[in-house]
Amino acid sequence: MMALDKNSLIYVAGHHGLVGSAIWNNLKGRGYTNLVGRSHKELDLLDPVAVRRFFDEEQPDAVVLAAAHVGGIMANLQYRADFIYQNLQIQQNVIGESWRHGVKKLLFLGSTCIYPREAPQPMPEDCLLTSPLEYTNEPYAIAKIAGLKMCESFNIQYGTNYIAVMPTNLYGPNDNFHLENSHVLPAMIRKIHLAKCLNEGDWEAVRKDISLRPVTLREGDTLVRIDGQSDEPDILRMLLHYGIEPNAVTLWGTGRPMREFLWSEEMADASVHVLLNVDFKDTYDTSVKNADGITEIRNCHINVGTGKEISIREVAELIVKEIGFQGELRWDATKPDGTLKKLTDVKKLHSLGWHHKIEIDEGVHRLYEWYRSTKEEF
Repeated sequence: MMALDKNSLIYVAGHHGLVGSAIWNNLKGRGYTNLVGRSHKELDLLDPVAVRRFFDEEQPDAVVLAAAHVGGIMANLQYRADFIYQNLQIQQNVIGESWRHGVKKLLFLGSTCIYPREAPQPMPEDCLLTSPLEYTNEPYAIAKIAGLKMCESFNIQYGTNYIAVMPTNLYGPNDNFHLENSHVLPAMIRKIHLAKCLNEGDWEAVRKDISLRPVTLREGDTLVRIDGQSDEPDILRMLLHYGIEPNAVTLWGTGRPMREFLWSEEMADASVHVLLNVDFKDTYDTSVKNADGITEIRNCHINVGTGKEISIREVAELIVKEIGFQGELRWDATKPDGTLKKLTDVKKLHSLGWHHKIEIDEGVHRLYEWYRSTKEEF
């Protein structure tokens, strides 16, 4: 075990994001206060020279790579080059400099979208690369597969101690509530919240919401910014564009896909548990040999999730109940559903000593409370 003590300098890349901020807070809560982070403005992880300079100056003992270019179905479909290029570049720079600077421990965060579209359910770690990926997010998934394979390969060739964890769908404090680029659960919370405000004629709450998180709408070749100072008809037009009306909310797809959701602070707790207590040698079975007698060390990543699933429709209904929206839920079946089933097999995680505690109904309540209490944009 390459132990990290309370004085170890730990670099959290992406410490302002949903997962990175939760990991930062979890480490601090455990007494690991010698932490370093840089905002995107302070350090562009796409710039190899800047990343090398940062590692030269800080010399971290451990690295948590939680920085990534992420988004929902629409963003993954439209910006395919951005998703593969930016993620590969971030990983190349941070993992490469970690190796050059002798980092003792690295934790790489991926996503369960690495698994095949038709993966067995629940998805075990060893179904990776067994059949084609889901088309919508294939570039992002390939980048994340490359990242976990980099960790695996550096460990095998150089004896490093880099662990890759693959979280399921996450939600929680500091989530992204952008109406176009956010993930499904925060997007539904914001849409249903705004519909409730319209339904009750609470324009003060509508304007407060849009002031906090302005929306840029494309109209023809023009980009129109809608904020709390915009005219009422412009705000209504923007909300209708995203399926938000006083008496109804229209959501993408059929609502039938099943999803697993993990509270981000629990993901952070699992990540820190792995960082502090799990070594590379704990992540694979040495007894498996191929036909040539070679021990195949692969699929060393660790799924992180609850092992429980719920339909998108059921989550939407939970949110409607939590928020108290009196209108109708509608589904636009012309829009893509994405993968119909994506449940993780978490036996490896459980064997390494970690289980989740927060169930989805409690999580929805917590997230809506956090959303209503925020005073600044994240």
